[in-house]
Amino acid sequence: LLPFIWDYMEANNLADFPRPVHHRIPNFKGSHQACHAVRELDVFKRTSEIKVDPDKPLEGVRLVTLQARKTLLVPTPRLRTGLFNKIVPPPGATKEILRICATSQGVKDYSVPIGLDAKVQVDLVVVGSVAVSEKGWRIGKGEGFADMEYAMMMSMGAIREDTPVVTIVHDCQVVDIAEELLDDHDLTVDYILTPTRTIKTGCKRPKPQGIIWHKISYEMLERIPILKNLRYREKQAGQDVILKDEHPGFPNARKPADSDENAKTGNTKLQTESTSAQIRQHHVGNDSLSTKSETHGALTTVYVGNIPPGTRVSELKSALREFHASPLRLSWQGAQGRAFLDYMDKMTAESVVSSLKGLSLRGQTLRVEMAKNQRNKGQVEINGQRNKYE
Repeated sequence: LLPFIWDYMEANNLADFPRPVHHRIPNFKGSHQACHAVRELDVFKRTSEIKVDPDKPLEGVRLVTLQARKTLLVPTPRLRTGLFNKIVPPPGATKEILRICATSQGVKDYSVPIGLDAKVQVDLVVVGSVAVSEKGWRIGKGEGFADMEYAMMMSMGAIREDTPVVTIVHDCQVVDIAEELLDDHDLTVDYILTPTRTIKTGCKRPKPQGIIWHKISYEMLERIPILKNLRYREKQAGQDVILKDEHPGFPNARKPADSDENAKTGNTKLQTESTSAQIRQHHVGNDSLSTKSETHGALTTVYVGNIPPGTRVSELKSALREFHASPLRLSWQGAQGRAFLDYMDKMTAESVVSSLKGLSLRGQTLRVEMAKNQRNKGQVEINGQRNKYE
């Protein structure tokens, strides 16, 4: 079905840049006209906070949202660095500046990240599609990011079951879709806007109620760091977070109890096999783990701040193990609400920072970043303050 639609749009010159449209959400001719029709929907008029995907054909919806002075949230591309960016136009922004803010470059230049603990309440979700039926059944480009974003928003309480979903497509993209092509994690839509029509689908098929963990693989968990954070939270809440790779029906399934050690020894990108072997030779704690100058000089330090008062070092260690981010050395300064983590090299440390983005302890999001001005002698500097932890 998807190749047919992509081929048809190319053959009939129905697409604008970028082309060819294959393996993309097509930027179709007339997209701005279709996007502007969202203003006439009652569900748009009643909203204050709208999530719009970053696809090029949805640029018009992002612009209309900003012009209406509504809060605009845009998912980070491929969810690499988090879930949302909030678009914040400069004070007194002109029409031209708002138009720039609605573009992909504007999303980069005029946005701030929104963490998992932000009190986000999305009133309307706008997604791109390759194909959609009048019944509300939708097919994206095949990577599942829109479905995943919706499931994540449900998991973090950012949307409700009745939060409406809109998609905007060319008329030729509205086709019959066989129900057997849909899975229980697939997102359905309530409204379809085209250059010529507004379709209310009346879809009764349930939308995803949250992340279906037994369909998530370790590979996906490594590609999307925020998934690790959500899984950790749900696991702490006692929910079933067994992954596809751990499920009994999966070939060569791993037991959940064994999965952490397997991940440490080669199944994650955080550490190479040799680095993991060195980590296992040392005790993680306040004491120095290596006195060899050649090892010490190569360490890269990660700063963890905003640690809630009363937090124990064991809580942080437990979280680090959960994310396969155990350091060579951990220097605990709980009274000051901070800790320092030493890793073998810069690449490992940067991976840890990415993986721990949005991590919270006791309901408070931690500040995790590379320590400023790395020092070979065990000294690091954070916001102008030097800390020695030997």
